[in-house]
Amino acid sequence: MDLPRKNIAIIATIVMTLSLLLFTTLNGFKGFGSTAPEVPGDSLFFNKPFRLPDELSFAGERVPLENFDTRESLEREIIVSAYRHSSTILIIKRAARYLPVIEPILKKNGIPDDFKFLVAAESEYSNMISPAGATGFWQIMQATGREYGLEINSVVDERYHLEKSTQLACDFLRKSYDKYGSWTMAAASYNCGRSGLDTQVSIQKKNNYYDLLLNEETARYIFRVVAYKLIINDPREYGFCIEENELYPELGYHEVKVDSEVTDFSDFAAMHGTNYKLLKLYNPWLRRPYLTPRQGKSYLIKIPAAGLRNPESIKSSGRIYQDSQ
Repeated sequence: MDLPRKNIAIIATIVMTLSLLLFTTLNGFKGFGSTAPEVPGDSLFFNKPFRLPDELSFAGERVPLENFDTRESLEREIIVSAYRHSSTILIIKRAARYLPVIEPILKKNGIPDDFKFLVAAESEYSNMISPAGATGFWQIMQATGREYGLEINSVVDERYHLEKSTQLACDFLRKSYDKYGSWTMAAASYNCGRSGLDTQVSIQKKNNYYDLLLNEETARYIFRVVAYKLIINDPREYGFCIEENELYPELGYHEVKVDSEVTDFSDFAAMHGTNYKLLKLYNPWLRRPYLTPRQGKSYLIKIPAAGLRNPESIKSSGRIYQDSQ
């Protein structure tokens, strides 16, 4: 039987009143005309855009935030990265482990420190392999790796060697900077290659990254790198409440020089007080359970520091740093 219209109106009013009471109870009533209710900054359910900085630079070069397209491109990458919760949390945690390895190599080669954030955009500080075959932290193609002197074969693949691949990146970036006179353009060339960038410079008659229409990946690339720079440097500002003791600690080790065949890395690991799993974790560039060195070449194999796997030993002694031997 249909209810009278008067009864329907009364029921609707009651439902709306109860809904309002429930909302104000959960969020705290502030009075009409007030700002939005305060929600804890670490709430997963409180989604908001982020205020862009007034001034910003990449590798010492100014980002032109007065341009609406620049601002919107940066905002896009900040929002995407900040709300890509699980991946960005892991990037922040890994950065604490691997940036101390990358930073001094950049500094030694005169490459601006901001280039350490390229690795976040390239591989999230992990040994990824792209669909195109780009490999390692710096996502190096096989031809490029060999061109710059890395050993790449079925037994050894130095694209997985963090220090050597970082050196390759430095050499590439320095050459690009010498060509373009801009670190921002050098970074763009790392993503799309010099020939691809040269084609667009020639067509568009511009040599400024922020004035070029590029393929979507390269067009987003610098902004993604800068977004990671902002988030890694100040995670809490972007909603990531990660305590210092929750960051991944640096991995301590000493190195053993090897210039002859290793027939079994399980035995080799046991002889040096570790196991096969940890040995390969520290030396991902070793692609087989054995090593057949190139003629006249020697290798430095990292051996994990004693007690590394015990979290209590890390807490009691602070971060474990490289043990030089």
